[in-house]
Amino acid sequence: MKNLNRYIEHTALQPTVDERAIDKLLAQAKKYSFRGVCVPPFWVKKANRALLELDIQVVTVVGFPLGYSMTQTKVFETKQAIADGADELDVVWSISAFKSGMNWPKIELAKLANVCHDSEKLLKVIIETAYLNEDELTLACDNCRDAGVDFVKTSTGFAGEGAQTATIKRMRELLPSQVGIKASGGIKTLEQAMAMINAGADRIGSSSGHLIMEAWMDKNPQ
Repeated sequence: MKNLNRYIEHTALQPTVDERAIDKLLAQAKKYSFRGVCVPPFWVKKANRALLELDIQVVTVVGFPLGYSMTQTKVFETKQAIADGADELDVVWSISAFKSGMNWPKIELAKLANVCHDSEKLLKVIIETAYLNEDELTLACDNCRDAGVDFVKTSTGFAGEGAQTATIKRMRELLPSQVGIKASGGIKTLEQAMAMINAGADRIGSSSGHLIMEAWMDKNPQ
């Protein structure tokens, strides 16, 4: 495969992430020309300044990691992140409302999609697949499709389980081609990344992006 780097969003969302970790992440993103970097909202301005002239997207999270925030709060977070320089927003949807059988998650996502698209930004929705059964996964994908989101993302990395190839395959069957899939959570090796891509993932979210690329380059010397 060519251009594996363009699938990867190099990520630093650990609870103890500090400025040194962000600097390292940004340096690695420049070295490998990743698709993007995913950083906490606090570090969006720094990432934007560092990557301004490069084809590397600045991605951040909203309602992270549990999705408990009120919709108004998520809208504010989204607008602030865009103002700070974010290109793409990874929003944790309201798992609690969804599990309660409410229609509100779809309404919330439609509001957030409008905010993002009004500024020509992308909305990715984290549905936390580890907590969903087969029927819930189907409904979650339907809700995301109907709300007009750009990507559906598997995981925050904070649940007991991250992306699984079988789940990615099922999501690809459920979602229309214009809705992308971001696999994330526990993807640490080249083999895992390739399995996700082969299953249908369009993006790979990983804090091990540099290690994945080193392994890929070892197998594909220039």
